[in-house]
Amino acid sequence: MGKKNEYSNGEITIVWQPALCAHAGICVKTLPKVYRPQERPWITIENATTAELIDQVKQCPSGALSYRMDNE
Repeated sequence: MGKKNEYSNGEITIVWQPALCAHAGICVKTLPKVYRPQERPWITIENATTAELIDQVKQCPSGALSYRMDNE
């Protein structure tokens, strides 16, 4: 299993697996205020609601992005 990066706001954790990423750019196009490839950290999870994050992660074609609810 490859590297995983996790980003949490206390309600939801976004998991990014770089080895799976197809670089389709859907995340950046859908939520540019969250996904900023030129910055570090490149995911700024607090710039979107939990619902927005879930909707976007479900659009990831490669499965590189996933999420889990922190209260579960």
